[in-house]
Amino acid sequence: MPARGAGQLSRRMGQKKQRLLEARRHQSLTDGAQMPSTMEPCLGPPAALGPQRSIYFSSPKSRSAQLGSEFFDQPAVPLARAFLGQVLVRRLDDGTELRGRIVETEAYLGPEDAAAHSRGGRQTPRNRGMFMKPGTLYVYIIYGMYFCMNVSSRGDGACVLLRALEPLGGLETMRQLRSTLRKGAAGRALRDRELCSGPSKLCQAMAIDKSFDQRDLAKDEAVWLERSPPGSREPAVVAAARVGIGQAGEWAQKPLRFYVQGSPWVSVVDRAAEQNSQACSDKAF
Repeated sequence: MPARGAGQLSRRMGQKKQRLLEARRHQSLTDGAQMPSTMEPCLGPPAALGPQRSIYFSSPKSRSAQLGSEFFDQPAVPLARAFLGQVLVRRLDDGTELRGRIVETEAYLGPEDAAAHSRGGRQTPRNRGMFMKPGTLYVYIIYGMYFCMNVSSRGDGACVLLRALEPLGGLETMRQLRSTLRKGAAGRALRDRELCSGPSKLCQAMAIDKSFDQRDLAKDEAVWLERSPPGSREPAVVAAARVGIGQAGEWAQKPLRFYVQGSPWVSVVDRAAEQNSQACSDKAF
């Protein structure tokens, strides 16, 4: 091949190669503009969350503050103390909720306790709730018309009597219930401190009757116990003799009634017991 022809062919091949390289470079730039960067986050569907419960649509069984069976599974004396400050809730048929903070209790220790309905180990259809699992209600009638509410504790025949509440919610309904059921002084409106200051008054104000006997306080839909509100201070507790058991011999003097010192909602104040409690506290320090 002549030298001139060979030179022309070489130049044409070089130009063709140059155009091919430019075309590839252009294609690469175009593709880069269209494809997302590998560093760009990919937004997919959100990860599935666990079941969520709205506080506005919670069923009654979702009450997070409700105290369960383990709370009641303790001996009568520590349970009677533990009740103080907790909140008793009663839901009426129309949905109204009545609430009261427990400020006074009495412990009954079972067969050995001469003041207990289970003294001597006797079991009857009336006191069966005292021998059922801890947290079972034992509701009995006195004077043929008034009710008292107890809660069974650990130990056969042992229980705690709820004596007084500090009304927290539904006070007007409590007042109506008390006015309808109480005898005498029908024309006088009850003061707040009179609504639940005694075991039978408490039952009237909370609409508790014999139909609640043997119900489970840890699971019932109409009455239950809630823990004291967060931030509540530990109450100063007075230990005093129980009320109305003068026939129980030495047991009548045992300090098995517990109440919140200084509470105006307590049914009976024992000044001597309070002074004794204060003296014991002073000695501790």
